[in-house]
This record gives sequence, C-alpha cells and structure tokens, in this order.
Amino acid sequence: MDIRFGRRAGAAVVAGLLLAAPLGAQQPGKQKFATIEEALRSQGVLSGRGGPSSVNWINRGAQFSYTKMNGQAREVRRYDPGTLQDELLFDNRALTLPGTTEPLDYQSFQWAPDSRHIMFQANFRPIYRRSGLSDFYLYDVQTKELKVAAKDARTAELAPSGTLVGFERGGNMYVYDLAAGQERALTTEGNDSVFNGVHDWVYEEEFGEAQAWKWSPDSRYLAFWQTDERGVPFVQITNYEGHHPSWVRINYPKVGDHNPAVKIGVVDVASGQRQWLDTGNPDDHYIPRIYWTSDPGTLAVVAMNRPQNHMRLYFFDVKTGARRLVMEEESKTWIDVYDFFAGVNDFFTFPEAAPEFFWISDRDGHQQLYRYGYDGKLLNQVTKGPFTVTRVEGIDPATKTVYYVSTEMGPLERHLYSVRFDGSGMRRLTQAPGTHSINMAPGGKTYIDSWSNTGQPRQVELWSTAGKKLATLEANPATTAWLQTHAYSQQYNFSFTTGDGVKLDGFMIRPPDMATDGSKKYPVLLSIYGGPGSQQVYNSWNGSGWYQWLAQQGYIVVGLNNRGSGNYGADFMKIVYKNLGNWESHDFVEVAQYLAKQPYVDGDHMAIQGTSYGGYSTVYTMLKHPGVFALGEANSPVTDWRLYDTIYTERYMGLLDADTMAYHNTSALPMAGNLKGHLLLIHSAMDENVHPQNTMQLLTALANAGKDAELRFFPPGAHGAAYNLQSYMLITKDNTAVMCTWLKPGCMPENLNK
Repeated sequence: MDIRFGRRAGAAVVAGLLLAAPLGAQQPGKQKFATIEEALRSQGVLSGRGGPSSVNWINRGAQFSYTKMNGQAREVRRYDPGTLQDELLFDNRALTLPGTTEPLDYQSFQWAPDSRHIMFQANFRPIYRRSGLSDFYLYDVQTKELKVAAKDARTAELAPSGTLVGFERGGNMYVYDLAAGQERALTTEGNDSVFNGVHDWVYEEEFGEAQAWKWSPDSRYLAFWQTDERGVPFVQITNYEGHHPSWVRINYPKVGDHNPAVKIGVVDVASGQRQWLDTGNPDDHYIPRIYWTSDPGTLAVVAMNRPQNHMRLYFFDVKTGARRLVMEEESKTWIDVYDFFAGVNDFFTFPEAAPEFFWISDRDGHQQLYRYGYDGKLLNQVTKGPFTVTRVEGIDPATKTVYYVSTEMGPLERHLYSVRFDGSGMRRLTQAPGTHSINMAPGGKTYIDSWSNTGQPRQVELWSTAGKKLATLEANPATTAWLQTHAYSQQYNFSFTTGDGVKLDGFMIRPPDMATDGSKKYPVLLSIYGGPGSQQVYNSWNGSGWYQWLAQQGYIVVGLNNRGSGNYGADFMKIVYKNLGNWESHDFVEVAQYLAKQPYVDGDHMAIQGTSYGGYSTVYTMLKHPGVFALGEANSPVTDWRLYDTIYTERYMGLLDADTMAYHNTSALPMAGNLKGHLLLIHSAMDENVHPQNTMQLLTALANAGKDAELRFFPPGAHGAAYNLQSYMLITKDNTAVMCTWLKPGCMPENLNK
C-alpha cells in the first residue's frame, strides 16, 4: 500500500487505514515456528540485511568503501556512485599481522583523507558500552604494507593531514608519525584517577561518546578532556567465579554524589606546548561537547550546569586560552545536546567552510534548527512547524544548503529534507512512506537510504540529492522469500485518545488467523521502554522473532509511545520532569483499558514487560496501579532513582537536595506493599549500569511487606542480563513460561517446545 500524507496527518491516517484492515489474516499452509530457538534464530532473515557495512566516504564523497563478507573472506570494496562500479580493493586474507602468518581480523577501518592509508581496528576488548581496548594497524594502499600504529589503545584516529595517528593509551595522549614510524607521548601524567583523552563511566554512558579528544582540521592541535575521578564513590561487582571471586571496581557517582572534575586541554602537536581552557564556571559543571570551528585555532566548548538546564557555548583561542561567551540557553526543565535514541551525537553543527553554526533547540515547543554567526547573533530560524528536526545529515556551504531528517510526515515517520540556510526552498527528498535512515556523502551530493515500513522489509538504496535513484544496494530477497513460506504477523499501528484527552500511538502484533468477532479472547503483552526522549512505535518493519513466536502462541503484543516519548513536542516529552514513572504508568494503564474494550482482548490476562527504564516502568506500574496487569516482567530495573547515576537522573529529576520528595514519589520501594499479580525480576551481578542493588532493595521491600516475587539472577553478564546466546534463550524461555502460567489458563510451560 503506497499512501502519501500531508504534514502532521501521517500518524492518524496510517492508524485509521491500518485498523480498517482485517485483524487476523488467514495464512493457510504457511510454516510456523516449532520452538523459541527457531524463532530467535530467524531474526536475521526477518530483520533483513542492512546493506554495505563499515561505510567510509572517500575522495571527498565521490566514492565510498565498505566491507563485505565473501565466504570466510572479509573484503574491502570501493563503490563509485557516478559510474556504479563496485570493485574489490583487497580482502583480509591478503593481510597478515606483522611478523606472523595470521590473517588480520578487524572490526572497523578508516581512510586517510588522501586515500593512501587505511587504519584498521582489531582485537577489540570491550570495557563499557561504547569503549574498549583495541590494536590499530596501518595499511599502505600503494606498498601493500601493514604495520602496527598502536597497541592496547582505547581510541585512535588518523589526522586530517593523513601523516599522523592520534591515540589514547593508559590515560595519556600519543601521536604516531607515519613517515618516521615512531610514536611520541603528548601527555605523561595519566594514572588511575586522573587521565587524558578518555571519559570515565558516567561521561561515556550519559553523554554518549567514547573518544574524549579531537584533531583540529589543520592537524596542528589535539584537544582533549582531562578527567579527575578522585573523590568519586565507587561500586564493586563480581561474577562470583573462582575460589576467591575477583571484584571489578568502577567509579560511579550516584545522585547527589561528587562528580568527576573535567577540563579541556589543547596541545600543539609539533611543539608539545599545552594550553588549558578555563570556562570560568563553578567546579560542579559538565563539558559534554567540544567542536573545532572553521576559524583556525578556535575551539568551541559547551558547558552546562549540574541540573543541565543552563547551557553556555564558549569560543577559545587555543594559543592564549582567551575565551568569549558566544551563546547560552536556559530551560525550565532540561536541555539536550545529543539524542541517544536517534543515534544523533551532536545538536550543534559547525560547517568546515562557513563562519556560522547550527543548533537544534526545542525553545519554541518543537526541536527546530537555528543558525548563528560566530559573533553569537541569531541569523535566522531555519525550520519551523509542529514537527521535530531529529538530525542534520549534511551541509553544503557552496550552495548554502542544509540536509536534515524530521518528522514532518508525522511522528511515526522519518524523512530527509533539504533547505537553504535562510529557511527558504524546503524540499522533501525521500518519498516512500516509512522510516528512513540516511548516510550522506560529505558535500551532500549523494546518500545511502536505508528504509522500511510496516508492510515493506528493509530496502537500502543509493540516491542523488538531485532526486535520482542511482542503485538498489540491498533489496533483501531472502526476507521476501521467507515470507512466502512462513507465517508472519504484520505490525499494525493504531492510535487512541486517553481519558484526559491525549492521543497516543501504539502498535499491535496479532496472532495469525486471529478471531475478531469476540468468539475468542487473547491475552496481551505490553512490551515497553518509556524513558524520556525514547520512541518505540514507528512506521517501520518489525523483525522480532520473539514477537512472532508470541503471536503464534496466541498472544497480542503491544507497544506504545507514552508521554515522555520524544518527537511529539516538548510538552509531551517534558511532562515527566521531576515526576518520572507517573505519566508513563498512567498511559500504560490507559492503553490496557482501551485494549480491554476490544472484543478480541482478554482484559483479565495482560502482562507488562521491559528492560532498564522499561524495567523501572514495569515495576512502578505494577505497584502504582495494582491489579491492572496480571503479570510484570522487569529486567535490570531501576527501583529508586537515588541509586542511579548523576548525569542521567539529575537531568530529569533535578538535584536531590532541592526536591527530596520528588525522589521519594518516583521510587518503587515505598509502594512494595501494593503488589498484586505475579512479578518476575531479572538482573545480572555484573550490571555496571543499573546495579543489582536496585533489585535487591526491591526484594527486601517486598519481603518486608509480605509480598513475593520471582527472581532470575545471572552472575555473569552486563546490563540486560543476557551474556551469550544461551542466556538470552533462557531469559526468553523464562518470559514465555511465566506468561503461559499466568496469562493462559491451562497452558503447560514444560510443553512449549515439545
């Protein structure tokens, strides 16, 4: 079905049309899953291939290289959008680790700007969510020589000049000179408590970046964060293995604790001279981002107060350390500088060849794009309307054009647009209904578009911004073929209005061959996340094998964009400020009540399930609104926000000293005595994000209140509990078994896989 919508009509029209479709489509003769394992292992073909991987735009965006598996060989190929030629450069069998006959096995690679050298990241050993230790190797395309650039480095990057590699190792910054084949230390004072060029746990996790340093465009300077963790409290976790378990110690500031102190240093790579940049702010503040401007030797530094509702942008002369305040913004709630859920690292954009910058702000009620001069004056608001600009994809200073993705077709869709710097000439580039993810070439001439909708598996296409489709890079024929022979329950998006007059969007995945006349009623699983700024429901293909398994077992699976979700405007998202849990749980109850009125829904047998913030939402809803859900399944839940980290929690809850009652009211622990129904808790002992202390304190509160809960505890693992495929299978089986027991009378869990 190909449907075109006007602005902001998209979600409502989609909902109306899809709900008009038959609820239970007959699929005679099609194969269903025999076991949960089969369902989970099908997710690869269900989700589809993502097209070219490890894409690097080269030759100023005229071509891109990518990685492709060919049997056991990992090929590096080059694609030319102008000629559509796809050529093999080499595969990893031709590259052996220096001094050995062992082939290079790499995770990713990057090109030098002159396209002569490639740097490979190999032997990755994870530390936190985004970081880990790696070995980095340089390959000379002309001489075909592979040599070591850095061992045991956290991050490494080729300088724009292509003659140097910068890297961080052991809390210090280094450069490797390609011509001389030698490394040189730029800092030496790094230790376990004070380190350069690498973030601590809380900065990496909550500001979304692992690399804590940046090359200047002229390769003359290297700017870096220095972090001082002294005084930051720590946690210890263990997997309980061995005769005497080993404990991992992580500095982790919880709400109200002392934060790591950070400052920005800039080193002249040639001379080694260092300049510290003083923001002039009180000690207790954050520096979440830095940017090199188009003015040589000028670094932009973003500073925020601890509650994250006052942001200042400074420009520094890195030679003298002189600063000037360029712009600032304040909010009654919080200010975002990036979007974890949309994969957007930066709300600031600094074009390389223009003395101006762009900033995404929700100051008028929706995230829009604003243009500033280097003097700090607002030149103009580039976009305006009741929609969200999610990210800037590219900028062409020559034509003064910005390419951006937004929700102008409705919150459930994402499309690419172009607009001139002054806000004129807005043009929509992507046309197919659905959710589009863009990888744009520097300069904005071509882009890779990965898109899908609820009725169309993922397509990956190459387009020119002039409006011509150049090639289909991945059509996922294997998914299409699979759908011809296997039962598949398509995601249907719907909307409804809450009792207090707010329209919410949701999705359903229904049992195949479902009766809709009320002759049979089906239990419901509400699968949620719900945290601030997140979004669960899109007009996109759903490739979840587990959801398909549940549908085939006779469950209706539902998701919801509750209040607090992003991309519906600031009021919709920020209503949860200092009140986490309240509106989310309210909306989960509202969708349960709405569903219970449908003739095919068993309103007495509903479950709610989530992980992380979704685990918190599950526990909070079960206790705040007892009896609505017969079953709750909470994986890695926060149970009291005083137990979580400073940057995330204080952004949404404010400072503990300023409002202790807000923290009390959002805690699940005081409500433990309200529990009705069955609660399954899942946690890992090695969860460095949401510590098992959360689940343990809830278990104590439940026991003190005379309430019982079921616990599935995994000593190894990390956030989310699953630490390998087998543990993931066990978690999924546990979830299915408790649903069988508590939602389907007469269901025998032990027979699910027989």
